[in-house]
Amino acid sequence: MKDLLSLGPCFQGEHIRRLMALLVLSVLPSLASPQQSTPLQKSQGDDYTLRVNVDQVVLHATAQDSKGVLVSGLDKDDFRVYEDGVLQQVKFFSHGDIPVTVGLVIDNSGSMKPRRSDVIAAALAFARSSNPQDQMFVVNFNEKVSFGLPSQLPFTDQVAQLEFALDRSVADGETALYDAIAVALEHLKQGNRDKKVLIVISDGGDNASKHNLIQVRAMAGQPDAIIYTIGIFDDSDGDKNPGVLRRLAKDTGGEAFLPQSLEELLPICERIARDIRNQYTIVYVPSNRKRDGTYRNIQVKADAPGHGRMLVRTRAGYYAPLGQQLLPATQAAAH
Repeated sequence: MKDLLSLGPCFQGEHIRRLMALLVLSVLPSLASPQQSTPLQKSQGDDYTLRVNVDQVVLHATAQDSKGVLVSGLDKDDFRVYEDGVLQQVKFFSHGDIPVTVGLVIDNSGSMKPRRSDVIAAALAFARSSNPQDQMFVVNFNEKVSFGLPSQLPFTDQVAQLEFALDRSVADGETALYDAIAVALEHLKQGNRDKKVLIVISDGGDNASKHNLIQVRAMAGQPDAIIYTIGIFDDSDGDKNPGVLRRLAKDTGGEAFLPQSLEELLPICERIARDIRNQYTIVYVPSNRKRDGTYRNIQVKADAPGHGRMLVRTRAGYYAPLGQQLLPATQAAAH
């Protein structure tokens, strides 16, 4: 299948959404529904689990001012959430530095060889700037995909172990970016943190995957996966595809970075760590209770005195589940 970004106009817009919806409903139905869990409660041995008792949508949002500076200190009434243009009622709101499950997805193809040491240094800078209770893992890839940590250690919060995981591969071969992201998204499910993040460092090209971009975008539709991408390439890189990196980030509420030099890598990774630690958690019960498998667009706006115009970044939307219609939101909230 041709790469999504190279398809003609007839495959854009609603046609793309319908195709993605079919993939989600037939191949990945469990990834397409809104968050399902019970109101905020602690599970034994884990203080960071959010559960809700009806179908709800959980958003992790970042607020920035017009200069791109993170805005903290906002409260529930400062946000407005729209689904398909309809204002939604926020049921739960919080702002705090909660631990997350993080996957570092690192391109180790031949084109990355001259940049390898800078990539490792930047990834370690991210780890050092993160919450000490984050659980992390590493996926290395060229034409093959492998985990950096030993098989008996699915996650770690130790920088030394991450350094070993990042340094154990040799940069060589072709690029299976989509396969690597698919593997990482599946591994995220094993983490016990509600907020889940991937940081993808690559040129965005792919010439060796079994998966395609449409499939990966459908998988990324799971509610809690946020993807940050960092594109590393030069003008002579024939495989570069920054559009893929931008698309994956925009879909999931992350951000795409395209540094002009390797010196920018380290501060970018530190910035991503700050971004993750300063996100707002917003939960709402969709007013549209139909289980019709359609794509629902999400838009979040924020307005507070003294902050001027703000940009709120979160996931672009989700696929409704397919099945028996739910109760209206007002009745569901009363149960």
